[in-house]
Amino acid sequence: MKTFKLENEPKIETGFKIPDHYFENFSKKMMEHAPVNEPKVISFFQKRRKTILMVAAILVLALMIPLLNPSTTKLTEIDTLTLENYLTDQSNVNPYDLISELESEDINNIKSQVVLEDETIENHLSENANLEYLILESNR
Repeated sequence: MKTFKLENEPKIETGFKIPDHYFENFSKKMMEHAPVNEPKVISFFQKRRKTILMVAAILVLALMIPLLNPSTTKLTEIDTLTLENYLTDQSNVNPYDLISELESEDINNIKSQVVLEDETIENHLSENANLEYLILESNR
């Protein structure tokens, strides 16, 4: 194959001719044809001002509701029966937890109110199948 050298081959004319000093005067001619007045710039906040003010007012009112409307819930005493039922139904509460929360006055009040006769204790012990557990508990 014959080597091809670009410099040695005859050159073809493109058919396009650029006028003399065309690129030197191009920017001047372009600025003459451009419009003189600039477009009006409208700010986003100016256009949406009413919407932004409404959102801000709603936000302020939402934050003021807890201050204007204080809660009226008041703590009431717990009914003793309800408390007893709760404690008996809870399997994870043991007597030691209850005793640890009592003060010495409460324990003395309980002692004075509970009066058991010997017959009652004997009946309970005879009916209770877990007698060994009760004996071990009383020795602690």
